[in-house]
Formats: sequence, C-alpha cells, structure tokens
Amino acid sequence: MVLEKLGTSLKATLSKIASSVFVDEKLVNELVKDIQRALLHSDVNVELVFELSKRIKVKILEGEVPPGLTKKEYLINIVYDELTEFLGKESKPLKLDNKPSKLMLVGLFGNGKTTTAGRIAKFYKKRGKKIALLSTDTWRPAAFKQLQQLGGQIDVSVFGNPELKNPVEIYKQFEPKFNEYDLVIVDTAGRDALNEELTNELNELNSYIKPDETLLVMAADVGQAAQNQAKFFSEHSTVTGVVITKLDGTAKGGGALSACTVTGSKVIFIGVGEKIDDLELFEPKRFVGRLLGMGDMEGLLEKAKDAISEEDAKDMEKKFMKGKFNLVDLYQQMASMKKMGSLGKLMEMVPGFSQLQLPKEMLDSQEGKIEVWKHIMDSCTKEELEDPEVISSTRVDRICKGSGRKPSEVRELLKQYKESKKLVKVMKGMGAGSPNQMKKLMSKFKGKMPGM
Repeated sequence: MVLEKLGTSLKATLSKIASSVFVDEKLVNELVKDIQRALLHSDVNVELVFELSKRIKVKILEGEVPPGLTKKEYLINIVYDELTEFLGKESKPLKLDNKPSKLMLVGLFGNGKTTTAGRIAKFYKKRGKKIALLSTDTWRPAAFKQLQQLGGQIDVSVFGNPELKNPVEIYKQFEPKFNEYDLVIVDTAGRDALNEELTNELNELNSYIKPDETLLVMAADVGQAAQNQAKFFSEHSTVTGVVITKLDGTAKGGGALSACTVTGSKVIFIGVGEKIDDLELFEPKRFVGRLLGMGDMEGLLEKAKDAISEEDAKDMEKKFMKGKFNLVDLYQQMASMKKMGSLGKLMEMVPGFSQLQLPKEMLDSQEGKIEVWKHIMDSCTKEELEDPEVISSTRVDRICKGSGRKPSEVRELLKQYKESKKLVKVMKGMGAGSPNQMKKLMSKFKGKMPGM
C-alpha cells in the first residue's frame, strides 16, 4: 500500500483523538509529537516537519471551533487540511494543448524514467491521444530497447537511434515525424550523481526542444537526497512538475513528497506498483484522505471506469434491477476487479476499510481464491454458469476433475455466488439504481472515521 507505515502512524494518531474524553493542551502536544515522529520516520525534512507541526498546534490551540463541529472533528479537520496544504493543496493539470505537445522526463539513474515514459504514454493513450515515445538516452545501452518493449506492450510508436551520441541530434532526426502525433514523450539520460556534464546535456536539450512540460522523476526511496535533486533539476531544466515512483510497499517516500515543497514544483503523478497501469494522478486531498483512512471514492470510481466499459456497466445495472445474477456475472465482476488492481489498494480507497487493518496474508489469499474460482468456472458448462442452482454433487465431482481443484473450493465459489445474489436482491429492494438512494448509500461513507 502507498506509504503504509506513515498511513498506519497517522491513523493511530486520529484514533487517539477519537478515544479521548477531552481535547486539551496535553492531548494536542501528544498528537503533534506523534505527527512529527511519523513524518520524520518517512524521511520528511526536519525543518519542514517542525514548520508543519507548529502550524497545526497554533491552529488547534488558538483557532475557534466552527459552528456544527465538535472539538474532536475540528482537530481532525486541521490535521487533514494542513497535511493537504503541505503536499501541494491542489493538483496541477499538465498543459498539453499544442500539436504536438512535448513532455520531457529528467532524473538520475535508477529512478524509473523509462518505465514512467511508458506509463504516461499509456495514461494519455487511454484518454484518446496519439503518442510517440523518443529515447535520447545515449548513456544506458539498454534504454532504447526497454522503451521499445514498453511501446510494444501498449501499441505506441517508439523512436531512437543508439548509433548517435548526441541527444539533440537524435531529436532532430525524427522531428519531422512528430507532427503526426498529439504528444511526444522524451526520455532523457540520467547519471549516477548530479554533475556538470548532466547540466550541459539538459540545457542543450531544453533549449532546442522547448518542451511544454518537464517532469522530474524521483524514486520514493531516495530519502533526504530528494531535496538536493529537486533543487538541482529545477535550476537546470525548468522543471514544471514531479513524478514520484516506487510509492508502493514500505517505501518511505516522505522525502520525495516534501522536496517538492522546497522547489515549488507540484507532484503530477505517483507510481504505485510494478505494472504499466500503476500510475495515478496525484491529488493531495484524495492522497491525504487515503493516508488517514478516509478513503478515495473518486479514485475508486476512476479505476472502475477504466476497468468496466459503459456498456457492460449498464448491462450489469439492468440485471441488478431485475434481480438476475449468475456465475457469468460473478466472473465478469471478478475480471473487472482484477483489472482495477490489488485488493489491498482497492480497500484503502473505500472509506473506513483501511481502518480494519486486515493482514496482508488475508488479502493475498483472497486474490489467490479469485484465480482458483476462475479455473473452476472455466470447467463449468454454459447451463451451470447461467443457472448455478443445477450444480449437484455429481457435477461438483466432474468440475473438480476438469479444473484440478478440490470439492471444498467449488462449494466455496457457490457460497460466494449465493452471497452476491443476496446482495443484488437487497440492492434491488432498496432501489439502489435511483440517484437519491445512491446518495444515501454514499453519504454513509463520506469523510467519516469509525468511532467518530
């Protein structure tokens, strides 16, 4: 999960507020120390941590509680607002209106520039743009080949010439072709460290290409070095935004996130996994909501939109309203869930669910079950998929032989089907397809923490 340790620490801090009888100066001091500890452990710059915690403390102790809020709610609101402000407050859309628009990626070796180029290409291709990828990396022999492989995966044009040793000459060679595209993403060379040679190369590229946007790619695990990197690249390549990679797992990431505060550059994208789709637009409010266990319903809906076509969604809605549901529908649901990402990532987007602190092993086993059930369904007949009620003990034995699974696993799938069917009936009874009912269901989740 994204910044798992930081999120766990901050959620524990909010739980302390929820369980407190009084909100006094002693509690505020404890909370501020908890927040300081959590941020410092996540590699956030010391000075920035103390500035942030000072603002939180002053607002809590000197501010007036707005009408309609309790002292506890006001306290949580301040923590949420200040963390959001600290991480950039508002997201910054990229200006890619020219044809072709030019997007240049810069950064040191090992931060994931080439992978990020492929991910951004996929992101904008899904949004209807015709993309060209260009490798100007003359330092890493495998860079062009890697970009070709990524371009092949997503069916995007890739240009480059490993024989040329000057990045500007590579760009010039293919420049006439770029007018056929909406967006050209330029992958540049990095170095092991910040040096004059890199400075000269970036200045030369920047002067000739005149990119619409230049994004600095930084790995979440660079720690305190992130501040120096951000400062260097913003001074030498007109950085307009930042991409932070490797924010999944236990990576600290606080250094990279807070470094952007120093340079004034906004975080545009975050890499949250190893797949080519594991790239998200960075929205500070939604990001902090996930860290604090408040969820990110907008992000969840975006993932659902990418995974399920509008036609399939309407078809599923009709079946829900008619109360019809079979194994084929369950299969489609499972396939869509798989496209949306891991269960762990999805759960942190649902308000309140991350508070359950379900063990990683449990989530992994659930994903394993989905794979098993897909094998079982592949061994079912059309009749059995459309009407699971006909599956008798004899049929269970036949399905087991065909899928290589145990009878208990087939029965577990049937049990899951029956539970899902019950839920469909409940939703039909509530009229959950109507806007008013949906609003009522959603209002139960918005901004509420368990126990508040």
